[in-house]
Amino acid sequence: MRWPFISRIIGILLIFLGFAMTAPLLCSLYYEDLAQGGIVRSMVITLVAGLILMILSKRYDNDYINQKEGMTVVALGWAAIGLFGALPFYFSPEFTNFTDAFFESVSGFTTTGSSVMTNIEGAAPSLLFWRSFIQWLGGMGIIVLSLAILPFLGVGGIQLYKAEVPSPVPDKLTPRLSDSAKILWMVYAGMTLVEIIFLLAGGMPVFESVCHALTTLPTGGFSPKNASIAHYNNAYFDYVIVVFMLLAGINFSLHYQMLRGKTLAFWKDAECRFFIGLTLICTLIITLDIYTVYDSFKDSFRYSIFQVASIITTTGFATADYEKFPGLSQVIIFICMFIGASAGSTGGGMKCARIIVSFKYCYRELFKLIHPRSISHIKINNTVIPEDVLRSIMGFLVLYLLLFITASILLAGMGIDMLTAFGAVASCIGNIGPGFGTVGPSENFAHLPGLGKWLLAWCMLLGRLEIYTVIILFVPEFWKK
Repeated sequence: MRWPFISRIIGILLIFLGFAMTAPLLCSLYYEDLAQGGIVRSMVITLVAGLILMILSKRYDNDYINQKEGMTVVALGWAAIGLFGALPFYFSPEFTNFTDAFFESVSGFTTTGSSVMTNIEGAAPSLLFWRSFIQWLGGMGIIVLSLAILPFLGVGGIQLYKAEVPSPVPDKLTPRLSDSAKILWMVYAGMTLVEIIFLLAGGMPVFESVCHALTTLPTGGFSPKNASIAHYNNAYFDYVIVVFMLLAGINFSLHYQMLRGKTLAFWKDAECRFFIGLTLICTLIITLDIYTVYDSFKDSFRYSIFQVASIITTTGFATADYEKFPGLSQVIIFICMFIGASAGSTGGGMKCARIIVSFKYCYRELFKLIHPRSISHIKINNTVIPEDVLRSIMGFLVLYLLLFITASILLAGMGIDMLTAFGAVASCIGNIGPGFGTVGPSENFAHLPGLGKWLLAWCMLLGRLEIYTVIILFVPEFWKK
């Protein structure tokens, strides 16, 4: 393990983060919200830390990053980004301790959207912009962005890409990895701009349009309003955001194919069909289930599709308190928290591709009981899934559930009731935002104990980095030569 080389990459990430703080600084100067001092201090500390790591680093003739180094860079890089990204929160009057600031920062960068802020609308505009901006950066991944702008990583950068991109089998869009990252970011930025235009066309103020677009495409869910999207009570805004949440929940390589003229790219992809079909089925069931709660079928459908799209894409926006829905609807929403969006999207959860593979894997095992000598393969889009990928997927699902149960037990051991413990962990490990119990869509995470917030922040990192990248650091064999 070349620690000097690893520190160099993390140092570059911190320098990038320091310069990224220019955006909230300009926002602060524009709105004259008196937050400039805290932002400047945060910039200086972050840049100095990055420069120190650069100075202590060492250049190697071979810049190839092996698998161990790639996982270490991603895990430690995200932890460092979360720590230093917390500084603008910590130096603001809205936060009284570093635990809350770190929780908010990690929730932002991992696009979870869980918050400890009790009076969002009373915060400085620059702070609200920062919490939206870090979700936008974290959505596609700071590591992927670094690949787009740091060609010195060379072909070895594929190890970072594999550890970062939220997909069971990351696909390169072009032979050059840096070109793939640039394409992903161009699509990502373009869709963000289009959403801003649509929200402005509906009459949403400029600042709020920008903040909501910055947190929709990364499926983050931070809103500058205390009541989230429910604040507007506007059907136009609801449907615009639903469309972009669903687009963000689809594999971004399919968006690229669409832009290249492959108009049936969405339909030909089995995972995309599963994702959209499941969303529509869940929406229809909940619409019928809550029909008596609202005045009309139109309103029932509107609130149903928004909550389903928000949870299954792990965005976390809210237009209604789903804890007031009938039991069937709540169960469906809870299940959607685990399923998540498509692989290769900015969403969290287990991912639809893994769910499809697990179903096919179970069917294959049943088939083999009847035909023990048969040879069968599991396919998605007519492509055979290799056995090592199958093992990885099944291992991921088991680890996901075990970590969910373990973290829930630990949180309950801190005096948290069972429903809140399950809801909070499911929300954080799935990078969703709202949970159940006292952390539902109409509450927040501020009342949880400090140790519980650190545990949940760790769950957020686990979910964002697909578990393996973080867990592997705790395996003794990982550190052996």
